[in-house]
This record gives sequence, structure tokens and C-alpha cells, in this order.
Amino acid sequence: MSRKYNFSAGPGMLPLEVLKQAQAELIDWNNSGMSVMEMSHRGKDYMSIAAEAETDLRDVMSIPDNYKVLFLQGGASSQFSAIPMNLLRGKDSADYINTGAWSKKAIAEASKFCDVNLVATGEDSHFTSIPDPESWNLNADAAYVHYTPNETIGGVEFHTLPEVGDIPLVADMSSTILSRPIDVSKFGLIYAGAQKNIGPAGLTLVIVRDDLIGGCIDGTPAMMDYAIQAKADSMYNTPPTYSWYLAGLVFKWLKEKGGLEGMAKINKRKSDKLYAAIDNSDFYKNPVDLNCRSWMNIPFTLGNSDLDGDFLGQAAEQGLVTLKGHRSVGGMRASIYNAMPEEGVDALIAFMAEFEAKYG
Repeated sequence: MSRKYNFSAGPGMLPLEVLKQAQAELIDWNNSGMSVMEMSHRGKDYMSIAAEAETDLRDVMSIPDNYKVLFLQGGASSQFSAIPMNLLRGKDSADYINTGAWSKKAIAEASKFCDVNLVATGEDSHFTSIPDPESWNLNADAAYVHYTPNETIGGVEFHTLPEVGDIPLVADMSSTILSRPIDVSKFGLIYAGAQKNIGPAGLTLVIVRDDLIGGCIDGTPAMMDYAIQAKADSMYNTPPTYSWYLAGLVFKWLKEKGGLEGMAKINKRKSDKLYAAIDNSDFYKNPVDLNCRSWMNIPFTLGNSDLDGDFLGQAAEQGLVTLKGHRSVGGMRASIYNAMPEEGVDALIAFMAEFEAKYG
């Protein structure tokens, strides 16, 4: 059976080369006589896998030496709580920018631990745009500024960094990490769930500047204390070992593909193609403002929503799956993360043209 083009917002596709390598090593990794899934996380073999994965990630992202890289569990959603617990550091408020569903969840969780200053919100535009930075209400005494660079549901993305002065900038990069180069030194903390551009679900990356580690609020669980996790090299308890291993294979794959500079060219080309197909059609529409359209998640609607079911069914017959839009937005959504080959986007565009010719 041929593989399908999976446009899911997450878990997303994994590179085929990575899956094949994992398949070849599944039963016996490096003549160890066991699967990575069976290894002790304290053993020499697994420790080498973990260390190499971190080294490759630091290399591909150019992570400065004064940042710790934590390989944690609990998904990015667990960091909605961990971040205020660790970063308030004696302050009682934090700044949050609200650009969609994931921003709102982060805000709701942070509100349990501090006063949240809403810097700006895209709610009035139904989260189809990012408020003009000139209108932002930043608080000079905030512990940190949190934003979501890419909203997977609405397809809204920041294409420039928020200017926040000396206040630590915190970013939920779950759906945009590794898709292009970024200057890590501009951030106090970056976090990301793995299941879009890193690897399988179960792993969460936290990249945090050294000076922001320690001094968490009283009552912070040990598993959410960055100082404890950093001291234990992310092995305070048994980590998600197989997800960590697969992430390491993805990091090597990225390096072979030309690093993040190479991925940026491919990702820009993929998204440009799909947006052009939508914009040049009278049948399809993308609701997001041109200056903040996502490279990774592209929602679109049909001229007649009664045809949504036919579109999804016929697309699936051609191996184009998981295109249904989020229930809060409707229509369709094509998530085209790093592992989505350009051929998959081309196949979707060709199908869209055929469908429009038939029903438009």
C-alpha cells in the first residue's frame, strides 16, 4: 500500500527516510541486541543517543551555550503552567499576546498563577490578523512576554519578532520550530510539542536561557521545575526515550537537507504554491490577512460549504487525507510541515483544480 499525504495539524507526517531508518533499527540498534525502546535511559547506549540528539539540535538551531535544552514530557500544554511557575521570579504579572486558540489556552492557564496583561488580541478580526504593534499595551514590569508565533487552527503567523525590550520573550513554537532559521538569542524561552516538526507525540522541547532557571514559585512540582530537570539532564524520571531517539533522527535528516536555511526555501515554496492556487481561484478562499499567513497551516473554504464532504471524500480517494478544518473555523486546512514533500502539495493543488472544474 502506498503512503498517503497526511495534512494533519498534528501528529503530522514524519520524514520517510527517518521512518525507514527507525524500522531498520527497531529490533536491534547498533548491534546492541535490543531496541531503543528497551534500553535503560541510564545505560551507555541510550545516553549516547540522547547526547547526540541534543548536539545535533544545538547545531541545526545554532543554540548559544548559555541556553539549556530540556527534553520533557506533558506536551506544550504542560508548559502553559510551567512557564509562569518558573519565570515569574518574584513578579506578579506577565504579558500575553492573544492571536488564537493556543494563545487563549496559554492565557487561561497563566491566569491561575499571576495577573495576565493582555498586550493585544486578534479576537475582533476572528483571529485572521495580528494587531498592529503600535497598539500593543506592553507592561514594563512584566516578568515575561508570551506569544504564539504560529496558530495552527486559524493559520495566523508572526513573520517578525515582537519588540519587547529587555523583558524575556517566550514563544510557543510547537508548529513552526525547525521550519526556518531563528535567532535563539532573542528569546528567553522557546517551547514546542514534538508532533509537528520534531518527531512523534510524547516529547516536548524547552530551550531556556540559563539566567531564567531557578527561583520558581513555592509548590512547583519537581517535574515542572526547570532547575531540577536541567540538573538531571532531562532524566529526573524516565524520559520519552523512543520519541527522543526519533527526534534525533529528524535533526540529522534536517542537516542532510541543508539545515534550516534549506528547509526555509522549501517551506516558502510550498506555501507560496498553495496560496497562489487559492488566490487565483474564484472557488477557494483563505481568510487570513496577507501579511500574517502561516507557512505551516493553511485554512481555506470552498465556494459552497455543502460540497465539503465531497471534497474530503474525493481527496481521500487520491491519498490526500486529514484535510478537514478545525470545527471552530470550518472548511479545510492543509498542514504542510517540514516532512510534507513538495509532491504532496503539488498533488493537493492538482486535485483542487480538478474539483473546481467539476463543481465550481
